[in-house]
Amino acid sequence: MRDLLKRRVIIVEDDKILRESYETIVNSSDKFVSVGAYRTSEEAIADLTKKKPDIVLMDIELPGQNGIEATQKIKDKLPNVEVVIVTVYEDNDLVFEALKVGASGYITKSANYLELLSALEEIVKGGAPMSTKIARMVIKNFHQNPNSPLTKREKKVLELLSVGKTYSQISSTLDISPDTSKTHIRNIYSKLQVNKKSDAIDVANKNKLI
Repeated sequence: MRDLLKRRVIIVEDDKILRESYETIVNSSDKFVSVGAYRTSEEAIADLTKKKPDIVLMDIELPGQNGIEATQKIKDKLPNVEVVIVTVYEDNDLVFEALKVGASGYITKSANYLELLSALEEIVKGGAPMSTKIARMVIKNFHQNPNSPLTKREKKVLELLSVGKTYSQISSTLDISPDTSKTHIRNIYSKLQVNKKSDAIDVANKNKLI
C-alpha cells in the first residue's frame, strides 16, 4: 500500500551496473519506487502505458534509438511524464536538444546519490534540475539580441526558468509576487508564440533573444 503513495520511476540505461545502481538509489527513497529498468528505450516505450511512470530517468547514448528521440516519443505518448536526462555528456547542443523535445531536467552521471534523489524531488516540486556545470552553460549560451521582443525583466525570468527555477523561486529571486511572476511567463509565451517552457527556451536560444 505504501508504494501506491510513491512516485513511479522508469530507468533507461544500457550500462547494467549503472542501471542497477540507479534502481537501488530510487528504491532506497521513501518518495520514489522503480517500476522498470531497461537497457533500450524501445523496451521502455513498449511498457510505458502498462507501467504508468511519473518520471523517466533517460540516458542519452543508447543502443538503437537514442535518449533524445525516445524522450520525444514518451512526451507524445504520455505528455505528463517528466523525463530527466542522465548522461556523461555536457555538450550544449545536447542540453538544448533535450529541453527542446520536452525533457524536464538534465544531470550528469557524475551526480552522486543525494544529487540524484534531489533532482527527482525537484521534479516533483515543479522544478527543472540541472547540474551546476550545465546550468552555467545554459546561461553562458544566452547572448543579447537588440531586437528581442522581451523586456529586461522577462529576459531575467526566462533565464531563471532555463536553469530550473520554479515560479516561487523566481518570485523570491526577483522580489516579485507569484502572480507577477506568472504574468511575466504568460507574456513571454505570448511574445514568443509558444505554450510551454521548453519551446520558449528553444526559441530564445535559436534567436539569441536573451
